[in-house]
Amino acid sequence: MEEFTPRRKRLVLAALCATMFMAMLDNVIVNNALPRIGQQLHAGVSGLQWVVEGYSLVYAALLLTGGTLGDRYGRKRIFLTGLALFTAGSAAAALSGSIGLLIAARMLQGLGAALLTPGSLSILRHVFTDEKERARAVGLWSGVSALGLAIGPVLGGPMVDTFGWASVFWINVPIGAAGLLLAARALPEFAGRAKRVDLPGQLLSVLGFGALVYALIEGPARGWTDTRVLTLAAVAAVALPAFVAVELRTTDPMLDLHFFRDPVLSGAAVTGFMISFGMFGASFFLPLLMQDVMGWAPSSAGLAGLPMTAMIVVAAPLSGTLTARCGPRIPLVTGLTLCAAALGGLSLYGRHAHYPEYLWVLLAMGIGMGMTFTPVSVTVMKRVPLAQAGMASATLNMLREIGGVVGVAVLGAVLTSRLAATLTGSLDRLGVPSETRQGIADSVAGTGADGTQILPAPVHDAVNTAFIEGLHLALRCGGAAMAVAAVLVAVLLRSASNQATAPTGEPAQQDEPAYQ
Repeated sequence: MEEFTPRRKRLVLAALCATMFMAMLDNVIVNNALPRIGQQLHAGVSGLQWVVEGYSLVYAALLLTGGTLGDRYGRKRIFLTGLALFTAGSAAAALSGSIGLLIAARMLQGLGAALLTPGSLSILRHVFTDEKERARAVGLWSGVSALGLAIGPVLGGPMVDTFGWASVFWINVPIGAAGLLLAARALPEFAGRAKRVDLPGQLLSVLGFGALVYALIEGPARGWTDTRVLTLAAVAAVALPAFVAVELRTTDPMLDLHFFRDPVLSGAAVTGFMISFGMFGASFFLPLLMQDVMGWAPSSAGLAGLPMTAMIVVAAPLSGTLTARCGPRIPLVTGLTLCAAALGGLSLYGRHAHYPEYLWVLLAMGIGMGMTFTPVSVTVMKRVPLAQAGMASATLNMLREIGGVVGVAVLGAVLTSRLAATLTGSLDRLGVPSETRQGIADSVAGTGADGTQILPAPVHDAVNTAFIEGLHLALRCGGAAMAVAAVLVAVLLRSASNQATAPTGEPAQQDEPAYQ
């Protein structure tokens, strides 16, 4: 095996941390720019959902393919290709003059992220062979990834205020260029076991997830009985089970479903999925609430998230230490429980709430998120052999992204449906004619909040009230789902603490993966 000097290891870690920071930052930094994008590009809630979902959907759908390509053609080569595409997509997004072009550029970013992400943990495991050294490297890598998710909203608000919404994409260009130079110099080239590309599985996963997300996003706006929505829901109902059947039968699956036979790995996967489900869904709608309803400037809305960022930074390394001593069960269950409580608590506050009243929610949310990132990554890396590290990393990241995609889509569908029902009743009580009521509803869903500014004050207030009611229901649904996940993970990981503190000092499945 290739020898790596301490300096080379530091350069490898720096390159991987910088690029993962950028990829995670891009997941959330755009959220504070969404209201301004909606105003300037005339996009409503469904269009803004696609700005977020276009990136996440392509990212999630192609992650496993990215891992397979790295095994076949070399992880460094695929990593550099992905980083170049991500950087180019960021520049294209910044230059977009319409919502359609912006969504297309976001999809290109998602393609790049899908190629660069799976190799990160594999390269770390290849370079850092000592168990303790590897644990520190993975902990730092996870912490930097968490920091990217945490600092995105804080950084995005002032940037939008000062330089406009395009600046949240321009920031990736110099980081990506510097990352390319450093990665080309420092990263080792190696490949795993060469695997054929699972084309049937890839096509079915893209078709199934794409159809499902489209139906969830467009259903509230078009109506759940719309022919296109029903057709795509039916396509998803056929394609996703077919994808599972293909993966179970093929000799070289893009997703090794045996991964989920190990309850500890399943618990880590459920945690990654549900944290993204709840927190990405909430982070999509909160900037719209703060800016469009409560009248906050983007900078103020971004800075409001500082307490959450601080708690993530504090909790992430502590969770790594706790995992090393007690196993992943305590930090993962605690993190999910805190996030569930935070989402439920946030639904108690409306448009006139004062910031100190719900500060505890942000603190709990930050601690909960910080408690989960490192334990999930460490658990997966400890329980799979080196040859499957790329697949395991890709699977974990795919589930996180799919969780975010489904979270934004499902919670968005709950919000939009409740908003429409509440708004219709309110407008009826105000005596607004039925044909006008429909036009106002279409304005809210189709042209964004700026389309309601010219409405009479009572109608405008009705729109805001309906939005808050829809948001509260979505937050409660998200909190309930995460509470159920906390119970499930507690059951799945009930033996993980004993394994982590076995007399040998090594996990029981360290050398032989539990899922095979």
